[in-house]
Amino acid sequence: MKRTIGLGCTFLLLVTVLLAQTVNAASQKLSMLPRYSSEEINKRVKALSEYLSLKTRIPIEPMVTANFSQYQKGLLSGTIAIGYENPYIYVLTSHEHEVVAMAVKGKNGDRFRGIVITRADSPLRSLEDLVGKTISIVGQTSAGGYLSQKLSMLRLGIDVERQCNIVEAVDNKQENVILSVFTGDADAGFIRESALNHIDKYIPPSQIKLLTATAWLPNWALSVKRTLPEENKDKIRRALLEIPSDHPLLTILKIKGFKEASDRDYDPVRQAAGFLTSADDGVN
Repeated sequence: MKRTIGLGCTFLLLVTVLLAQTVNAASQKLSMLPRYSSEEINKRVKALSEYLSLKTRIPIEPMVTANFSQYQKGLLSGTIAIGYENPYIYVLTSHEHEVVAMAVKGKNGDRFRGIVITRADSPLRSLEDLVGKTISIVGQTSAGGYLSQKLSMLRLGIDVERQCNIVEAVDNKQENVILSVFTGDADAGFIRESALNHIDKYIPPSQIKLLTATAWLPNWALSVKRTLPEENKDKIRRALLEIPSDHPLLTILKIKGFKEASDRDYDPVRQAAGFLTSADDGVN
């Protein structure tokens, strides 16, 4: 009798463990590149996770990472099954993740670009004039604050890293690039187009000159790990593309919606990052 009861308890325990493992295995983690405060990121990934879980019937849990490095490692290891990241981080992890949709936001929709700024009294007039000059950039991984400009210069035959003096802004802030240009610490600055007027209340707009706009880049990617079942990928893609324009989720994410995207859409970023040559993508 005691032996029978013992076997029965063991069997029940085994079933319970297996069921728990099945539930945990089925649950997918969703995260977002921590570009904003942890509170803001948590708000966004929580809302997106709840929406996708409801629409796809796939158990999806929100996850917040501490920094860019931790987020990138999560994509590469598969810990993050669904990610929402800028185009550069997507390109770095695209051998493990694949884009299923692209964010649409602002006046330019599914694309954005950088600009080059100088002081209003600067003699610089073109990208070619930047050769040999000191340039303040947001950061080496900033799409709008470096890669867009770098790509435009590459297309002119200028290697900005070799032919210019590149200086990253303090705390990688767009505002600090503008300040560096205004104070004369840099001859020019690379910032995202939408950041031009971020500190107008501190610096008179008339003191900063727009030298030129630079190459267009694809917007943020919503990606999934490549090993995810195709059926689940399709469910997630459809759910994103079918979000109503008045859905509160879009307000929380601060976008207009999502559009279908392919990995090749991010080739301009690969070229700017040095992973793809102009001959590879057909750009002369």
